Amino acid sequence: MTPPPPPPRKERTPADARRRLAAPTVAMLPRIADSLSFLYLDIVRIHQDDTGICAEITSERRGPETVYLPTAALACVLLGPGTSITARALATFARHGTTVLITGSGGVRCYAATLPDSLTTGWLERQARAWADDDGRLAVATAMYEKRFGPSTAPTGANLQQLRGFEGQRVKAHYQLLARQYKIGRFRRSYDPASWDTQDPVNLALSAANTCLYGIVHAAILALGCSPALGYVHSGNQQAFVYDIADLYKAQLTIPLAFSLHASTNPEAEARRSFRDGLRLFKLLPRIVTDIQHLLDPDTDLQIPDPDEQLVDLWDPVAGAIPGGTNHATP
Repeated sequence: MTPPPPPPRKERTPADARRRLAAPTVAMLPRIADSLSFLYLDIVRIHQDDTGICAEITSERRGPETVYLPTAALACVLLGPGTSITARALATFARHGTTVLITGSGGVRCYAATLPDSLTTGWLERQARAWADDDGRLAVATAMYEKRFGPSTAPTGANLQQLRGFEGQRVKAHYQLLARQYKIGRFRRSYDPASWDTQDPVNLALSAANTCLYGIVHAAILALGCSPALGYVHSGNQQAFVYDIADLYKAQLTIPLAFSLHASTNPEAEARRSFRDGLRLFKLLPRIVTDIQHLLDPDTDLQIPDPDEQLVDLWDPVAGAIPGGTNHATP
């Protein structure tokens, strides 16, 4: 009996080839440590064509421009104001293991997140194990204290209540030192949303700057796959762990900034602009990730990022690498 003839082979088109090239295998996907880390986008339309995900920008001067995004090498994408994204592009981000965050301008808020199925739960499991054990939770809280105030600053055997007392004394002394430095007399930290307009410029600037910090810390926690709700010092809030981690940086970033704006007529806006314009938050992201990893897994030797390292350089055939993030049209 003669076998039936094979079905006619489907003719492949160039579009089929591009689709095959754009679909990575699991082995092609990089680990989070190898990724390009974070990408922030705003005022842009994101969609997917036959080749991959692209961002379209339209300006009066240059018209429409298209930039393809290296989705398989991105750990986290932050979508700021003025961004629209198609469902197909969002699905591709999820398939490639990229966390997508909806943020405010410059990442100073974190409104929502989509976590891919392929994101590891390793850090979440470490966080949950230490959180659920009283000794483990105190050990992480003690490590946070010493990360803020220096090695061996926490008295041996101190419980959580004692650590809170020591932390309050040190922060109060820091306030007094900066108040004397800026000659603004006595300062008292106050956060009262019900009487917001009656607060002094330092308190307004400090609240605004802390809110910026919470946004970027929230983004880093979600990018690792951790829970923002499982805090070691704070508790009972969906952002308890965000507050824990943000406290590590306030003495260095937000508190001095707030005191420097003591004479400002618009301290909230100036505090927000200071973070965005200086790209401090984006430079801070890799450091936050590393600090969280050290707190949850202190026995593993992790590489500490250089805070002065430029995130992106521009290529120049004469001068070599020149700093990115700068408007080079400005004299």
